[in-house]
Amino acid sequence: MTDLSTPIDLIRPAEVAFGAGTLPRVARFAAERGYSRPLVVADAFNAAQVDRLGLAGAVTVFGDVKPEPDIPNLDAALALAAEAQPDLVIGFGGGSAMDLAKLVAVLPGSGQTLRDVVGPERVAGRRVGLVQVPTTAGTGSEAGTRALVTDPEAQAKLAVQSRHMLADLAVIDPDLTMTVPPAVTAATGVDAMAHCVEAYTSRRSHPAIDLYALEGARLVGRYLPRAVADGADREARAGLALASLYGGLCLGPVNTTAGHAVAYPLGTRHHVAHGLACAAIFPHTLAFNAAAVPEKTARVLEALGAPAVSGADAVLEHAYRFCADLGVEMRLSRIGVPEDDLDRMAEEAHAIRRLLDNNPREMSRADIAALYRAAY
Repeated sequence: MTDLSTPIDLIRPAEVAFGAGTLPRVARFAAERGYSRPLVVADAFNAAQVDRLGLAGAVTVFGDVKPEPDIPNLDAALALAAEAQPDLVIGFGGGSAMDLAKLVAVLPGSGQTLRDVVGPERVAGRRVGLVQVPTTAGTGSEAGTRALVTDPEAQAKLAVQSRHMLADLAVIDPDLTMTVPPAVTAATGVDAMAHCVEAYTSRRSHPAIDLYALEGARLVGRYLPRAVADGADREARAGLALASLYGGLCLGPVNTTAGHAVAYPLGTRHHVAHGLACAAIFPHTLAFNAAAVPEKTARVLEALGAPAVSGADAVLEHAYRFCADLGVEMRLSRIGVPEDDLDRMAEEAHAIRRLLDNNPREMSRADIAALYRAAY
């Protein structure tokens, strides 16, 4: 763990518009900057409601973003961008749409390919505007500098990190999340919580980020059960949108740890939605790490409305119950993960050093395999 004297870079979008009714800020921003050729990157559902953005000019829409987007999906978006020659790229949707938007904003015309920019700070620059508009509350991608794309051949996620992929404007209008169904609300909400909790308990945790991380977890604990029970609860939706934003602010300077490393193979190998994968894994990694960060673990449980304990068994019980009470399916065996692949998944998760090296407790391949079996 780091202390107050440890240097840290805090980066966030130049402008953040947060709150109900802020969506028109997108069109005003485009008009103020003189953008006339916007490209909206969205999934099929949000592509059908691009008119809500109120954009002027020759609007192009890439409306084929897939959950957990892969290289062919990115290539299709890049091909459309090369044809449309946009001067503004807008990510409109969940984390998948916003991640692709980041790459669409920096790769066309750069002379760089995806392979050239995988890793930290390898992007040459950006010549177009970038706006992010989340329609779910989970990834916090609107506030971050990372984009993840799945390599279908390697069955692994490729991570690009660059300050050039930071949005010029993030518009977070919680009203856009009102139609998200309960199951997706629950899973994405736990993903937001995992971002906050993993940053809070990371070896790289920092007091400048801890306040966002712990408050983000508290917001999820307070509002996620309400939003799942009543999707029209505007206060709950706003609370989750803020928690997601806080989680995104945690990712840049601190990032996630074992929870996301262990969850990734569920998505890349078996197409489990990212939020659901994180939810199924979250209680197990929190319990595994409890001995290394007992005080912080106790505060996390308090944030979730549970007793402030740090014993592994009790931590697992309370964190598991929080997720299960939301209606999240917590058994890997019931979400399409074959038992005979657990050891291979453990090998892949153990190789994700960019995240596991942040974990507060060393986690071996055997530890990960045991965690998968406990979650199975």
